[in-house]
Amino acid sequence: MTQPIFLIGSRGCGKTTVGQKLAEACHFDFVDTDIFLQQRAQQSIADIVAKEGWPAFRALETQTLQTVTAPQTVIATGGGIILAPFNRDYLRKSGRVIYLKASVAVLAGRLEAFPEESQRPTLTGKPISEEVREVLSQRDALYRETAHFTVDAACEPNEVVAQILAAIAAAKTSTIPVNSATAG
Repeated sequence: MTQPIFLIGSRGCGKTTVGQKLAEACHFDFVDTDIFLQQRAQQSIADIVAKEGWPAFRALETQTLQTVTAPQTVIATGGGIILAPFNRDYLRKSGRVIYLKASVAVLAGRLEAFPEESQRPTLTGKPISEEVREVLSQRDALYRETAHFTVDAACEPNEVVAQILAAIAAAKTSTIPVNSATAG
């Protein structure tokens, strides 16, 4: 397999951690769109949003996605990348899309343990668990619509990688339509 692998999901689902491990397992390159974008802009996402607004950030996010898409690359995307219909279509057509799905409790627990306020501004201004619940309720259907596979991101990173590899392998040998394959 040489197609890029895109990891989508909410903040805290483990896209960067799992992505690095998956890239290593596949002997692929790894890119985190948020990190790439911040390095290129030489400012944090919070600063970009504060100075230019969410629409400008979302436009940069789309440009970044297109820039980093390459064969044999695992790409961890920002949690809101699926908000743009163009991005959802681009992701599905350009590679394998994996939704790292986790419960609100798991996501909120991870975000509380490892806050990233300096990098990513709050989306709602509410406490973490309320924000995660609200944002996930708005985005879950978009993640599912975009993904070829959904995996249980509440597991340890190595188990999540194993789920992804198994789902991709099963799809290669199956007659099941790709977008209905689910692991976990």
